[in-house]
Amino acid sequence: MADGPVELPGRLAILPFRNKVLLPGAIVRIRCTNPSSVKLVEQELWQREEKGLIGVLPVHDSEAAGSLLSPGVGSDSGEGGSKAPGGTGGESTKQDTKNGKETIHWHSRGVAARALHLSRGVEKPSGRVTYIVVLEGLCRFSVQELSARGSYHVARVSRLDMTKTELEHAEQDPDLIALSRQFKATAMELISVLEQKQKTVGRTKVLLETVPVYRLADIFVASFEISFEEQLSMLDSVDLKVRLSKATELVDRHLQSILVAEKITQKVEGQLSKSQKEFLLRQQMRAIKEELGDNDDDEDDVAALERKMQNAGMPANIWKHAQRELRRLRKMQPQQPGYSSSRSYLELLADLPWQKVSEERELDLRAAKESLDRDHYGLTKVKQRIIEYLAVRKLKPDARGPVLCFVGPPGVGKTSLASSIAKALHRKFIRISLGGVKDEADIRGHRRTYIGSMPGRLIDGLKRVSVSNPVMLLDEIDKTGSDVRGDPASALLEVLDPEQNKTFNDHYLNVPFDLSKVIFVATANRMQPIPPPLLDRMEVIELPGYTPEEKLKIAVKHLIPRVLEQHGLSSTYLQIPEAMVKLIIERYTREAGVRNLERNLAALARAAAVKVAEQDSALRLGKEIQPITTTLLDSRLADGGEVEMEVIPMGQDISNTYENPSPMIVDEAMLEKVLGPPRFDDRETADRVASPGVSVGLVWTSFGGEVQFVEATAMVGKGDLHLTGQLGDVIKESAQLALTWVRARAADLNLSPTSDINLLESRDIHIHFPAGAVPKDGPSAGVTLVTSLVSLFSHRKVRADTAMTGEMTLRGLVLPVGGVKDKVLAAHRYGIKRVILPERNLKDLAEVPAPILSGLEILLVKRIEEVLDHAFEGGCPLRPHSKL
Repeated sequence: MADGPVELPGRLAILPFRNKVLLPGAIVRIRCTNPSSVKLVEQELWQREEKGLIGVLPVHDSEAAGSLLSPGVGSDSGEGGSKAPGGTGGESTKQDTKNGKETIHWHSRGVAARALHLSRGVEKPSGRVTYIVVLEGLCRFSVQELSARGSYHVARVSRLDMTKTELEHAEQDPDLIALSRQFKATAMELISVLEQKQKTVGRTKVLLETVPVYRLADIFVASFEISFEEQLSMLDSVDLKVRLSKATELVDRHLQSILVAEKITQKVEGQLSKSQKEFLLRQQMRAIKEELGDNDDDEDDVAALERKMQNAGMPANIWKHAQRELRRLRKMQPQQPGYSSSRSYLELLADLPWQKVSEERELDLRAAKESLDRDHYGLTKVKQRIIEYLAVRKLKPDARGPVLCFVGPPGVGKTSLASSIAKALHRKFIRISLGGVKDEADIRGHRRTYIGSMPGRLIDGLKRVSVSNPVMLLDEIDKTGSDVRGDPASALLEVLDPEQNKTFNDHYLNVPFDLSKVIFVATANRMQPIPPPLLDRMEVIELPGYTPEEKLKIAVKHLIPRVLEQHGLSSTYLQIPEAMVKLIIERYTREAGVRNLERNLAALARAAAVKVAEQDSALRLGKEIQPITTTLLDSRLADGGEVEMEVIPMGQDISNTYENPSPMIVDEAMLEKVLGPPRFDDRETADRVASPGVSVGLVWTSFGGEVQFVEATAMVGKGDLHLTGQLGDVIKESAQLALTWVRARAADLNLSPTSDINLLESRDIHIHFPAGAVPKDGPSAGVTLVTSLVSLFSHRKVRADTAMTGEMTLRGLVLPVGGVKDKVLAAHRYGIKRVILPERNLKDLAEVPAPILSGLEILLVKRIEEVLDHAFEGGCPLRPHSKL
């Protein structure tokens, strides 16, 4: 379909269209058999490689209303009718009885058209050539002069449709905008009615949304069966307002005719529809069964459901809604499609804990504290916050508690802390995993109009625990996503807001439910993915990684007893000394939590279980051993032989005879045999910084703090900087910033004799961040990059016992960074002795455990020069006159 105004030539070959009108935007199929029409198509379209435009003029059988052209008598053809778009038409001619020639009454206005398709045929047996041409109307024109060219006519024409500029100006007219809206609304109503009957209406709906409104009026009218005079009226409607008014009137008339026809059809149909007939027949069947005493149990089930709903303790407004649904269910038959969904909905209403709560006991803060200390080692700040919350609940039971959000790396005990809160409050506990949830319906539920609809996870969880005041854990709240199905994080805003969750509306439930009694606890690995409005509704409590000493205590008090119990062992079979646990922590696990530590302990327990099971099977009597027969005993006694017998008291446990007298004690040899060679070595850092150009940085990840090495090397090149290691935009900018600072201070740092010498003359710099499969980003590697470059250019090695973190500026200032506690713990895990931190991060060291700080030398810096002075053995010598 042509978009926008079309350039119109001054003259057009004219194809007559008898008693039909081609409108702009419509498509018509014409079969040309008249010699004049055949000649026109052959010369103007068929024989030309580039098909031009032709004019289509309506012709009249008799002089009708409207302006006519009378050029005289000719031998031109008239064309047959059409349906647009895609209609068909045929030719007909009318001869003047006096002179034997055709008299043509031309209309003064027509439509320029282009050929979309041409096909040529020959009639048999006459051999007459015919053409079938498919034309698309483009724009209106007015005929200024009509003349003959051989057997067909040519006209000098002038354009009637608006130009592009005029159209843009006219579209701003308020009256035209109102008419356009009215036309589109009427057309959309017509399409909605036709959709029930025709499957091809979808293409028309697309046209309504994409085609300009000045085209829509012509296209819609061309698709109706209207009179020739009305078609001419639409063709003569050059003004857009007049055209839209007429088109709206015609579309509305067509719509009303369809509605009247449907109404008549419905009246003609029988008084009883199929469903009504089935209903009457089933009522008769039920009456027959009652007479025979063969009643169904459906009515009893509905009555039992009603009693269950009465005992559910629903609020008055919800009970009224439930009664209405119950009356609707009674009128339905079990075989009807909506019966099962309606019954499931009522059963959910009956099962929900509207008033049922867990029994409130008097809170014992001392017992709660002992329980937390027994279940969790360390985490003093977190446990103190929980005790504070319990104290408030004790003083004011109906107080609205905060929504706690535990943020920390995996394996630090976030989920078990939530379970401990439920245990201390004597409430039921339910966990809802939100990891990977992208559908808002998982929170709010599906609407009952959909097949297979179900309530959201919150309502379903309350149904399972059967109380309205449980402790509900929203696990992995930072891993929700969003797509075309909605944003679950936005749906949680209502859930976690105490002012709104009193009337939480689940789409499936469709009635308000009170969530204010629920204690919500959330867990996350990172705060960054959580939307700020959602984060604002929660009190964030950070759980950093454990120190090696804390891991040792946790393993001895919690992990080893649990692992032995899970594998059917006890301390009499397997003993793991603290020294071996410490070796596992140092050489086989480097993590913030204790999950890998527990896996390694479980591997030792499995190896011990295999040996214990083998020893037990060797000691037990096999089934294949035959018992001693009495014949042998009798023969020994008959020969006078002596038989020694041992009497075992009945109170003695025979199984003790087969117990392993010595437990299996884990040593270094068993560690290496079961767990393999050590994965980590204390000399790893020293080995990796053994050459210039390598420095040690500290980074933060969702799994806690980590040590990140930065490697730099120089090679022959053109002064380019190459960065590898799956880096983000921020860290790439930090590398460029570090290189710029080093080049600008090269002379002051004794890296070049004078400041005029280009440090990158004829060489490239390549900086690599190892562990290339892990994405990396952030500004905290700035000081590490500068240290690596200075080490490379000065050919001096960085101290192996020193790690650093901090953002730098172009002027050499060191700015504070986040995650200091996790980074310091990571340095301690890797055996780092000295840590360089921005001076403004001094306040963050208060969160680091004192035993960790006592084993580290913390170096606080303000500028890059101080970082370099601490990073190199003997300091970084600067020129005396340099002022950095």
